[in-house]
Amino acid sequence: MAEDYRSLNRANWDERAPAHAASPDYAVASFREDPDHLSDVVRFDLPRLGELRGLRGVHLQCHIGTDTVSLARLGAEMCGLDFSSRSIAEARALAGDLGLDIEFVESDLYAAVEALKGRRFDLVYTGIGAICWLPDIDRWAGVVAELLAPGGRLFMREGHPMLWAMEDGRPDDLLVARYPYFEREEPDVFTEEGTYVETAAKFTANTTHTWNHGIGELLSALLAKGLRITSFEEHDSVPWDALPGQMEKLELGEYRLRERFWRLAHSYTVQALKDG
Repeated sequence: MAEDYRSLNRANWDERAPAHAASPDYAVASFREDPDHLSDVVRFDLPRLGELRGLRGVHLQCHIGTDTVSLARLGAEMCGLDFSSRSIAEARALAGDLGLDIEFVESDLYAAVEALKGRRFDLVYTGIGAICWLPDIDRWAGVVAELLAPGGRLFMREGHPMLWAMEDGRPDDLLVARYPYFEREEPDVFTEEGTYVETAAKFTANTTHTWNHGIGELLSALLAKGLRITSFEEHDSVPWDALPGQMEKLELGEYRLRERFWRLAHSYTVQALKDG
């Protein structure tokens, strides 16, 4: 597997981070205008997150930090980590404007333990559209386990691997599995000029490498690292227009299939504990 996947993907995210920060879809202005504003993603998570006040948390692959800021507003002592320098710069600017003491660390996910200098956390949070950029889910689970303090919890909501396997842009309502469901050594390579939010920005770093990870692979990886799965839930919505032309927008920025949405799991939430 070529190691240049990191540089290709990093260039893609570096170029898009300022556009995302300026897009109404990330609602960065709302964070500045309303001290109680939370991201749509975290608002969806609220019924499952529980009490966060006083917890030491790290948000892996935090992008521009809107979810990280939201978790801090709920009382967690947050740190964010991402491999994109432009994303980290946008996250730091947002937290600074809001007067929040959030540390943002630039690092590849697989180097997170070293980058965070061996610190351990009560909460490891990872959100939508994160693990598809990683080639090895077992190695990811090892990082999560090392970052968790005894008694600490992983909270993860992610796009469902069955959704990632679907062909998008179809003119009909058929669901066609075009891409791998299971993790493979070879990446899926895409060249796409746009991005998933509303923006007039034009991009040049358009090639990315991604991987899918089946539900069984994910859960088995967490179990193999000694974590105890405490909850797993599949959802019939996802917070972006994953299949353009086939989805309708719901509340909290969620989307689901317009026709017979029950055909497809769109996303899932998993929580796991590291027993003391």
